[in-house]
Amino acid sequence: MDRLFKEGGAFISYPLRIVYLDRKPSSGATVSVLISVPKKKIKHAVERNRMKRLIREAYRLNKAPLIQHYEEKASGLLIAFLFIGNEPGCLRETEAAMRKAFAVLKEKTE
Repeated sequence: MDRLFKEGGAFISYPLRIVYLDRKPSSGATVSVLISVPKKKIKHAVERNRMKRLIREAYRLNKAPLIQHYEEKASGLLIAFLFIGNEPGCLRETEAAMRKAFAVLKEKTE
């Protein structure tokens, strides 16, 4: 994880900050994901957990093309989704940010 934040690239797809690092695929997942919603941004644990669930769901719904892209390249990806918004969002907003982030990731890692 330290390597991801020290050596990885980053960009913002509001309300998410995405940190990524290409890697050799190990035995297991091609794409590994970390999701973080800081207490400083969203004070109540219930709201933080809901936001994490929304980010996970947006990832689940849109991950297929990204995973396929990395399997074709025979490489892997470490990716961290860090919530930077001030208010908990809705699934539609989070999913739009996720789609935009995946498009940028494909562009930057080719």
